[in-house]
Parts: sequence; C-alpha cells; structure tokens
Amino acid sequence: MRGDELARTGPALVAPVTTAASARAYTRAVVDACWNAPARPAREEDVIDLLLVVSEMVSNAIRHGGGLAGFDVTPVHDGIRLAVHDHSDVVPSAAYGSGALPAVHHGNGYGWPLIIKLAREITIARRPSGGKTISVFVPVRAARGTDGSH
Repeated sequence: MRGDELARTGPALVAPVTTAASARAYTRAVVDACWNAPARPAREEDVIDLLLVVSEMVSNAIRHGGGLAGFDVTPVHDGIRLAVHDHSDVVPSAAYGSGALPAVHHGNGYGWPLIIKLAREITIARRPSGGKTISVFVPVRAARGTDGSH
C-alpha cells in the first residue's frame, strides 16, 4: 500500500518514511490497519521478522544506495510485499548470496543474509529514472488459534 492510499483507508502517518524507524512504524501501521484484524491477527514473530527485513532494506538504501528514494508496503493474503527504492544503480553482490552469515564481523555484513533468510521472491530492478528498486515478499501467518491451528 502506498502512503497516499493508507492515508485514505487507515491511520495517517505524521512523518514521511525517511529512516528505518519511520519505515518500521509505517509498516506496523499497514499491518495493523489492513491485515491485522481481530478475527485474524498476525503472528507477532512474523511481524518481528517483517520489521527486521524493513530495517535492513531501508538501512541499506540509506547507507549504500545513495539514499532512500521511496518505500512501498503492500498487504496481501499471506504476507506483506515491500519495495525499497534508492538512488544507486549498483546491485549488491550479497543479494544473490547463500544467506550464510559472515564468519567474521567487521561492522557490517549481516543485512543481506537476514533478508535472504526471512524474505521470499527477492527481485532487484533498475529504475528508468536511475537507481533501483528492491522488492521482497515476507510471509505473515495468522496467530495460533485464529486460523484453525493449535
């Protein structure tokens, strides 16, 4: 869901998405307003995974992608689709890695392995105006007991 659509159908956000924190808050608002219903609440552990993916993707755009150019959240039946737009044409080589965590930590290197482990359908597309869009799908299941499971 794009920001202008959320403003018409759900809670309005005070600030635009410009940081990982504001992206997490926006994503949580989308889950709460558009996917999280009392009869079918989302599993909190799935939402935590989703917010971790949001943090990593937005932080990468800010730190390595020349800045955040846009952020879209789309709720679907079985999860959330995220799209992060940045200003860099460089495709991160780690995006096509195995998802294994680095053996030695040198201040970075955990973001893409976490995204690969938690998200599905990862695509990277160059934008006609420059930069790229990284899109992912993060599964979100109904909380136990609300979908017939125990």
